[in-house]
Amino acid sequence: MSIEISLKYENVKDVINDDDLNDVQEKIEQANKLLIEKKGPGNEFLGWLDLPYKNDGDIPKFNETVEEIRLEADALICIGIGGSYLGARAVIEALQPNFHVCSATRPQIYYAGHNIDSDYLTDLLKLVKNKNCWVNVISKSGTTTEPGIAFRVIKSMMEKVYGKSLAKKRIVATTDRSKGALRTLANEEGYTTFVIPDDVGGRFSVLSPVGLLPISVAGNNVKGLLKGARDMAEKLNNDSINNNLANLYAGIRYLLYQEGKSIELLANFKSKLTFFAEWWKQLYGESEGKNGKGIFPVSVNFTTDLHSLGQYIQEGRRDLFETFLVVDHSNNYVMVPGDKDNFDGLNYLAGKTFHEINYQAYKGTASAHLSGGVPNMTIHLPELDAYWLGQLIFFFEKAVAVSGYIFGVNPFNQPGVEAYKQNMFKLLGKP
Repeated sequence: MSIEISLKYENVKDVINDDDLNDVQEKIEQANKLLIEKKGPGNEFLGWLDLPYKNDGDIPKFNETVEEIRLEADALICIGIGGSYLGARAVIEALQPNFHVCSATRPQIYYAGHNIDSDYLTDLLKLVKNKNCWVNVISKSGTTTEPGIAFRVIKSMMEKVYGKSLAKKRIVATTDRSKGALRTLANEEGYTTFVIPDDVGGRFSVLSPVGLLPISVAGNNVKGLLKGARDMAEKLNNDSINNNLANLYAGIRYLLYQEGKSIELLANFKSKLTFFAEWWKQLYGESEGKNGKGIFPVSVNFTTDLHSLGQYIQEGRRDLFETFLVVDHSNNYVMVPGDKDNFDGLNYLAGKTFHEINYQAYKGTASAHLSGGVPNMTIHLPELDAYWLGQLIFFFEKAVAVSGYIFGVNPFNQPGVEAYKQNMFKLLGKP
């Protein structure tokens, strides 16, 4: 088992080589300089670089709130959309058991405000009807449609069940420090509040109170998460393409894009990483997709999706490349038993663990897709725990910042997100 996160890229060398990587070194250096000197587009949103060093787990108010929710709640409803919930959900679902149910010491985390689906919200309200509930509403402005209308419904439910006075004590608002509709409401109602830093965009906010509060309530090791992010930040503190994983990943992606590979599949072999991939898609899609540029981020869950998308990946359009996300070590080893009749012909797997078979499935997939014209690289994660997840989060954040600057776009804004909103507002008759 490796003792650090690594990036293996032998399977891209049919398309790009080490000389190509050396040629992109100058662009890497320029991108890193923009980050260090804070002179690039979007430089007012570089606060995420400092988040690993701001340990909210040591702030008394933060700890007291987390402890109170954990002691009292069966359920915490997190209301937010995009970066306001994806990072927390990614970490929580990666670190908790697959079929986690709430216990006396670890509330179940539920999510609302990330869609406008009446069936979803109705079912959620039914689910928590007889549970002891708290709410964490997360929004910088408080005016985003999806979380805004969900909060109206859930706030009404909380006041009906607990009364207005007690409901106020069970609602925690993570929002702007001084302005916005949610900040105004929180001050008027007396909600406990935590701050979304002014210089941190939503998709980079998982290591701020936006993500750390629900992650902590779920019982996860926030200090380990932040330490992992700090350690990765130190490793990435140079502008070399050969000794910096984020620069290497950004450089490879850029070169593949120049060769017509405009779609990236993040492929994992562990179901717990499904929502981590959802967070990654927002991080890369919102950061790079501008000015007619950028790699389109897609995620797949293998081996499951090999039985639905495998045919296309193997023999479809050749504008794809893959990044495999592989966890090298598992604490759970289910072994395939033997069968004397061997009706299914699977006795050749008897005595092997699922983890071993899964790893060989990864190797076979990588080789098959390469032979089919899909270059691929692999990020190896030693194991799936808070420390290594913290490293992985900061690695992807740093890499997309470098990548955005290489592509010549502002990686920290998202102007295109407003287009659908303006049309929706017009159709709904917003003044």
